[in-house]
Amino acid sequence: MNRKTLVLPAVVGLLAPALAACGGSGSGDGDDAIAVGTTDAFAISKEVPAPFDPAYAYDAGSWSLLRQTVQGLMALPRAGGDPQPEAAEQCGFTDTGNERYSCTLRKGLTFSDGEPLTAADVKFSIERVRDIKIKDPSGSDALVANVEEIETQGDREVIFHLKSPDATFPYKLATPTAGIVSKDHYPKNKLRDGFEVSGSGPYIAEQEVDGDRLVKTVFTKNPKYKGEFKPQSDKVELRSFDDTKSMGEALEDGDIDLMARTMSPEQVRDLDASSDKKIDLVEMQGLEIRYLAFNTNAPVAKSKAVRQAMAQVVDRGALASSVYGPTAEPLFSLVPSTITGHANSFFNKYGNPSPAKARALLDKANISTPVKLTLHYTTDHYGPATKKEFELLRKQLNDSGLFDVSIKGVPWGTFRPAERDGKYAVYGMGWFPDFPDADSFIAPFLDKGNFLGSPYANPDIIDQLIPTSRREADRLAASKSIRKIQDIVAEDVPVLPLWQGKQYIAARDDITGVEWALNSSSSLQLWELGRGVSG
Repeated sequence: MNRKTLVLPAVVGLLAPALAACGGSGSGDGDDAIAVGTTDAFAISKEVPAPFDPAYAYDAGSWSLLRQTVQGLMALPRAGGDPQPEAAEQCGFTDTGNERYSCTLRKGLTFSDGEPLTAADVKFSIERVRDIKIKDPSGSDALVANVEEIETQGDREVIFHLKSPDATFPYKLATPTAGIVSKDHYPKNKLRDGFEVSGSGPYIAEQEVDGDRLVKTVFTKNPKYKGEFKPQSDKVELRSFDDTKSMGEALEDGDIDLMARTMSPEQVRDLDASSDKKIDLVEMQGLEIRYLAFNTNAPVAKSKAVRQAMAQVVDRGALASSVYGPTAEPLFSLVPSTITGHANSFFNKYGNPSPAKARALLDKANISTPVKLTLHYTTDHYGPATKKEFELLRKQLNDSGLFDVSIKGVPWGTFRPAERDGKYAVYGMGWFPDFPDADSFIAPFLDKGNFLGSPYANPDIIDQLIPTSRREADRLAASKSIRKIQDIVAEDVPVLPLWQGKQYIAARDDITGVEWALNSSSSLQLWELGRGVSG
C-alpha cells in the first residue's frame, strides 16, 4: 500500500467515482477489534436528550453510529451511484409521476434481538419520525415529510404514497432518518432517551459512558443481519477524543488503528509529507461545505444590502488556503462543484472581493457604517481550525472599514438550539449532505421546515423550483431549476457559502478497506474495515 492513496472525485450523479484500490479484504477472524478514533463528541443534555434516535439525530457523527446498527430499506453503494435495496429485496416507483414507491422486504428479516422485522415495522418507523412531536426538532423529519400515507400488504410489501413527486425519495430512504426500528424499543410519541441504539444493521452497539458523555462504542457483528453489506471485522471500536492532537498521538502509538473526523489541516500536511510507512493517508471524495447563515429577521441582518456587502468582501480563496490549506477550496454556491447542477452563482454576481463595491451597496441602501455585528461559531463540532477561520473572517470584514465584527465561540450543545431559536443574527455552520444530490444542498436550507429554522422563504424556490427539480428522475434535466435556485440565493444571500472540503482518513498500514470507510456524507462505514498484514 502506498503511503498516500488519492481518490479523485467525479461529478456526482453522472458517474460513480473511480476508487484506487488499497489493500485487500480483511478476514474478520478473531477478537482483535479495530479501533477508530473520532473527535465527534456525544453528550446527553436537556437540549440534546436522544443523540442517536433516528427521529432526532441529524449530524454526521450521529449518523455514523446509526448506519452501523439501524438498517434502511435502501443504501448507497460503496462506489456511489443510485441507491440500492438493503433491507428491501427490491424497490421502485410504480407510477409515471414519481408519487408511488413500492418496496418488498427480504425474507426472514429480524431485529438484532431476534424479533421479526416486517412491513408494519417500516410503517411504524417512518410515521414515527414524520409525526413525533418534540420540543426541539432537529429538522431531520423534513426527509420524510412528503410521505402522505404508508400502505402495507402482508409482512413484506410497503407502498409509499407521496404528497408530491419526488425522484430523490430513494435517496431519502437510504438515510438513517428512515432507518427501521422496533416499537418494543422506540416509543411512538417520544424519543428514546440516552445513548442506546438498536436495529437490524450489520453491527450491534454497546456503549461505554462516563456521566453524560459517551466515551466509546463497541460494535460487534450482528449474526442475524441480512443485507448487502459484508462486515470485514467481527468487532470495531469507536473512541471519542477531546482533540485532534490526542487522537493523532493515539494513532502514532498504535492505540487506535484509524482516524477520520476531524483531522486538522496541520495533521493532513504532516502526514502527507511524512516518510512513516506504517501510517497511510487516504484522500477521498468530499462534499462537506461551510457557510455563514443569517437570521433574516434580526435587525442587523434584515437588510439584504448588509448580507450582499458581506458576500462582496469575504475572500474565500484566502480563507481556504490560509486556514485549511490542502483540505479545502473556495465555494461559490450552496451546491458543491462535484454535484450535478452546480453553478458559480456567487462569483458570477460578486466577482473578486471588493470593499468599494460593498460600500456602494450599503450607501445605496442608506446603511450607516461600520455595521456592528457578532459572528457566532461552535467550538467543538467542526474541528480545531474553526476558531482560526472566524478570526480571519472578522479581520477581512473589519479591514474593509465597513464592519465592526466580533466573534463568539459556543459549545455545540448550546449553539445548535440557540441557532434554531433565532438567537444569533449571523452564525457559522457546516453541512454534510443527506445524500449526493443537489436537492440535499438546497431543500434543507430553503424549503418549508428547513433544518436551520430560517425565516427566509422565497415562494419561487418553495412552490415552483424545488418541486420542478424533484419531478425529474434524470438529475441532469433538473439542473435548470437547480441553477435558478442558486442564482436567487446569490441575490438574496440568506446563506453565504465559504468553502468545500476534502475528506481524509489516516490508518495504520495493516487496515484494509480504508478507501471505502467514509461515504459522501462523511458517515463512517465501519463494516468495510478489516485487518490484513502490515507492510
